[in-house]
Amino acid sequence: MYQLNQNQTVNTPQKYRPRLALTVGDPGGIGTEVILKALADVEIGHNYDLTVVSNKNLLQETYQQLSSMGNLLPLADPNLLKIIDVTVDKETAAQINLGTGNAASGAASFAYMDYAIAQTLAGDFDGIVTGPIAKSAWKAAGYNYPGQTELLAQKSSVDRFGMLFVARSPYTGWTLRALLATTHLPLRQVADTLTPQLLTQKLDLLVECLEKDFGITSGRIAIAGLNPHSGEQGQLGTEELDWLIPWLESERQKRPNFQLDGPIPPDTMWVKPGQAWYGNGVVQHPADAYLAMYHDQGLIPVKLMAFDRAVNTSIGLPFVRTSPDHGTAFDIAGKGIADATSMKEAIVLAAELVRQRLGWQK
Repeated sequence: MYQLNQNQTVNTPQKYRPRLALTVGDPGGIGTEVILKALADVEIGHNYDLTVVSNKNLLQETYQQLSSMGNLLPLADPNLLKIIDVTVDKETAAQINLGTGNAASGAASFAYMDYAIAQTLAGDFDGIVTGPIAKSAWKAAGYNYPGQTELLAQKSSVDRFGMLFVARSPYTGWTLRALLATTHLPLRQVADTLTPQLLTQKLDLLVECLEKDFGITSGRIAIAGLNPHSGEQGQLGTEELDWLIPWLESERQKRPNFQLDGPIPPDTMWVKPGQAWYGNGVVQHPADAYLAMYHDQGLIPVKLMAFDRAVNTSIGLPFVRTSPDHGTAFDIAGKGIADATSMKEAIVLAAELVRQRLGWQK
């Protein structure tokens, strides 16, 4: 489904069924619903070795509530699924309700994630597909992580990691890949956090990912400027002149296999990806990947193009991790109207990345 380098031969048999753990995320959100909908798809349910990590009783309660509503898309019956039952005590379970995120739902979602990571590191799974969590619920439960990515990195003992968003256009088949240089930071902290050292680390990760996960050993990477018009010769900010442009020149010398374009004015960097996504006009060689300086600079265009199918991919981990690019959506949880497309895409991409990595290792 996702574009790999057509010149790259992946030796791993395509019949290999990647072993993936699916965490439902916050049980008060739509994670359970989108998983049950995704696993009702025959192509999803039978092509991969999938295990749901959740509390079985909560999973069945959600299934029964959604099934009783009628006129819904098919749901997978929990009794027919492989489930690792991560139990929560009765007092905690009694406080979990669809449509609400609280300390109880945060404790449950953290327990699912913690178990899945441990079992994956132990070799029981090839990767993890994570349902959405509420950071506020984690904090209420006493877990102070900016998000699941940081927990994955800490448990995996890695300090080089990144958030790559991947989406395949349903209009043209083109694959969008966008990496964030900084993630969950207040905007006022972004300029102070960005450094040549940080960007080198992120670019290293991106190149390694393109090579190992997508079979792209040479290509183009578009890199955004930080300021409007990339600073406009220092009139709208000096970071580009002070260090971003010199850093980029040095990186070009180090990476002859990749064409590094930039710093591109942030307001125009996404024009070609938009054209490549929607098929509006002839697009000459869109980049293989895009590096954004901060969260909204990258995710506003990604979600505008691919809100229902973008996949958050953690790079730099010793295993594959993907997640649908949407939140818990407490406001629609339990109503049966959640769209499972992004969850399906996350499962498919995780399986493709597992197969690609195994072939690359061979």
